[in-house]
Amino acid sequence: QVQLVESGGGLVQAGGSLRLSCVVSERTSNMLTMGWFRQAPGKAHEFVAGISRYGTGIYYLETVRGRFSITKDNAKNAMWLQMNSLKPDDTAVYYCAASSFISNANARDPAQYNYWGQGTQVTVGS
Repeated sequence: QVQLVESGGGLVQAGGSLRLSCVVSERTSNMLTMGWFRQAPGKAHEFVAGISRYGTGIYYLETVRGRFSITKDNAKNAMWLQMNSLKPDDTAVYYCAASSFISNANARDPAQYNYWGQGTQVTVGS
């Protein structure tokens, strides 16, 4: 069973930064696509960023482009989401996800991912 474990969430003031980490229990090079999603209270899962198997393809939600940066290191079996200039609207539970059957860094449907972490809370104060 593949496990994904996120960390790095917390409470930060608007304009601040956080770096989320996602460690995977097996080789991330076996995952065709990895990504970050978020879910705010009362809302559906929302795609935040996606990265291809070897990091050559990267896509972002339009509202985070230029503020967030997704990276991965297959040698460390890990992925990160650097979040800068955070806004109160970024408040949500953030999830890392991986897909072993979809090769598309712009995969925005949660059903396209078959492995999920437990989530980490990000709260941005105004």
